[in-house]
Parts: sequence; C-alpha cells; structure tokens
Amino acid sequence: MSEAENNSPVTVRFAPSPTGYIHIGNARTALFNWLFAQKHGGSFVLRFDDTDVARSKAEFAEAIEADLRWLGIDPDTIAWQSKRFDAYDAAAEKLKSSGLLYPCYESGEELERRRKLRLARRLPPIYGREALRLTDDDRAEFESQGRRPHWRFRLPNYAQDPFETRRTEIHWDDVVRGPQTVDLASMSDPVLIREDGSYLYTLPSVVDDIEMAVTHIIRGDDHVTNTGAQIALFQALGAEAPDFGHHNLLTATSGEGLSKRSNALSIGSLRSAGYEPMAINSLAVLIGTSESVAAMSSMDALLEVFRPEFASKSAAKFDPAELTGLNRILVHQLAFEQVADPLEELGISGPSAEAFWLAVRKNIDFVKDVSRWWKVVEEGPESEAELAREDREFVREAFALLPPDPWDGETWASWTAEVKAATGRKGKGLFMPLRIALTGSRSGPELADLLPLIGRARTLDRQP
Repeated sequence: MSEAENNSPVTVRFAPSPTGYIHIGNARTALFNWLFAQKHGGSFVLRFDDTDVARSKAEFAEAIEADLRWLGIDPDTIAWQSKRFDAYDAAAEKLKSSGLLYPCYESGEELERRRKLRLARRLPPIYGREALRLTDDDRAEFESQGRRPHWRFRLPNYAQDPFETRRTEIHWDDVVRGPQTVDLASMSDPVLIREDGSYLYTLPSVVDDIEMAVTHIIRGDDHVTNTGAQIALFQALGAEAPDFGHHNLLTATSGEGLSKRSNALSIGSLRSAGYEPMAINSLAVLIGTSESVAAMSSMDALLEVFRPEFASKSAAKFDPAELTGLNRILVHQLAFEQVADPLEELGISGPSAEAFWLAVRKNIDFVKDVSRWWKVVEEGPESEAELAREDREFVREAFALLPPDPWDGETWASWTAEVKAATGRKGKGLFMPLRIALTGSRSGPELADLLPLIGRARTLDRQP
C-alpha cells in the first residue's frame, strides 16, 4: 500500500469535458475510480473539465452526471473547473514569478519547421527552448506585431544550463501497470496556457488535484507519457504528487479508438437501446483484464473481483455482441419486483403480469422485448400462422379436444397427452403445429407457462 493510502483517505476523481456524451470507454475510467474508492472506503469526485467555455455545454454535464448515477456511480463531490479560474491564475503567476512558466511566440509553422530540422540533424524532435533566449526587446517586438505568447512549463531536466538537458528520470509505482519510468529529457516543455490566455487541462487539473486532496489518479494509458511532466508540475507547486494508475483503453472491434463525437456507444444510447446498467458495468470493467468477462449482478459483486492491476497492457476491443450476451444473462435473472415499473411503462400490469414475466424472461435479450410476447398473449400471433394443410387439419382436431376452464400449469401436458392419444402424433410433429397456431412462432416461451395466460377463449380464437 502506498504512502498516500497510509496517511490520507483515498480520494479519486473522474474529470470529463462536458463537450459531448460519455461512452463506454469513459465509463471504464469512471468505474475503475469508483470501485477503487469503494474498495478503500474513499470518496469519488466528479470534476467537470469545462475550461473550454465555448464548447462546454450544461446539457452535456447534466447528461454525464445522469449517466453515472444510472450506472450506479454516485459522486461524493461535484466540482466545476470554470468556477475556479482564480486558483489557476494564482498558480500560473507563481510559476511565472519563479521563471518556470515562460512565454513563447513561435507559430505552428515555425515549430513544425524546427521539428523537421532537428529530425534532419538526428536530434529528438522536441522543443529547443529557443524562447528562453529572447530579450525584453525581442518580446516587445513580437507584441508590437500582434503576437501573443503561449506559455510553457520548464521541465527540471538539466543541472545548470537549460539548454544542456540531461537524462532525468521520474519514477512511480503505477497502481495498474507497476513500476514506471519517464525521462524528462525526452520531452518538450509542455504548453500550459494558449495564446488566447485559455488553459490546457494540465495546470487546472494539477491545481485541483492538490486543493481537492486527490490521492490517486486513475486514467487511460494514453496519459502515461504525460505523467512525468505532471509529477514535475506538482513538485513545482510545492505539492507531493498523488499515486497514478493507467488502465488499458477500449477500442472498437476495428481497433479504432472510441470518441465522444460518435454517439453510437454513448451510455445514453446504450440505455435507450435497453441495456441493463450492470451489463455495461461488467463489460466496461472486466474486458481486457485477467478476470473472465461475466455478468455481475450488482456493484458489490463487481467489487469482489475488481483489482486495478488486473488490467492487461494491451487495448481491449469492445464488441457490442458481447454486451448483448451479458445483458441477456442478466435479464433472465431479473425478478418481477426488479422490472415491475418498466413493465407498467410498457402497459403490462395486472394480476397476470408476474406470471407473464416469469414465463417470457428467458426468451428475450432486453426487458422491452416483452412487448412482443404480451401482444401475442393478448391479441394473437403477429402474423397468420403458416401451417401445412395436414397440420391445419391436425390443429383443428386438437382444438376440439381443448380441456374446460380453469387452466393452470398442468393444462398443456394434459391437453397434449389427450391429443397424442387421439391423433397418434408425437414429438415435434405434435408440438410445433400447436406452437405456430398459438404464437405464430417456431420458438419462444414454454407453452405450459404461456397457455394459461392466453386462456381458453383466446386460444379458441386462434383456431385455423
């Protein structure tokens, strides 16, 4: 257990940008953090990275919070970075006054040209700190031309002369990947403030992590290379860095990364499609780990198997078909009390509702699929039953042998036994024509369960 875990209550954060809807890959990060906090009796902060005021939308933030709560993640604290610019400004001034945040005036074209020159000279394509050579007069000249600086954080990767970098290793024991090392000399000084004065995520994130006493930062492994610079920034602001963990990412089956710009796999769209939250949680957490992917019935069950270090180091491919399979398993296990409200919203209620659910639940992938079978029970087959001529005659003969009311769970067996004795038919030749006549389908719920729900009068209406 790390020093941070020993001395401080565990605090984690999930910091989405409210510029779109979160998808199952984002949910993976949120769940890793939530489960880690629950495992250690800690707290979970939902922190909206909304410093990009132009693109951030309140409706996206509301949807993100609603999606998390639907999944079973209830934040202990909710924060908005757009309300904390004073704290970021103060940190920026502190870094500027110490010379660790310095102004740069290069355009994108100039930076690209320098990058190519360094590559041609077989040097690492990193920023050469040319802006540190600028005099006050140079900067004044750029300002007079209308140029505005972007501001870079000077990494501590040198002894005395910032133009003579040396290997400077940053080490951390990643809570997912184990011991990690980054060489600060292999990196460009990161830009913290854009030309328009807006902040990139790095400085606000570090300032918030310090002030909110975040002990563990658990995120996707696309951020591994950023960690060294961020640890250096924590130290520059006089703080000890939290522990870091980097889990593998989810990709589409094609190998492409998931994007908020595509709504296909957003949590909201999956919810609308009828997926159960625990199907999403189970796949989002267990895929790409040493644990077998299984349908977990609750967050508590998922917590029992969760270990952050069980994530593999290679990306995990998300297959919607696998999600549907997990959903099917969970739906088949749902008790009537768990679906009573959704069924009522679908118009399914009354004294027969529970018996109906128990009869059909093992024949559906989504709860909403019950509507089809409710219509079959209440109104008859979806389409005219397709029966061969000899089967139509057989069904008419069978219907003539229907037992009197009341019907119960034994009616199907007694009826088919009598039909078998009278007609000589047995097996599929007996059961399939009756199923088609009653439901219009060749497969479906057990007719022993369905027949009492249909009832004698509605059964007679289905006689061919």
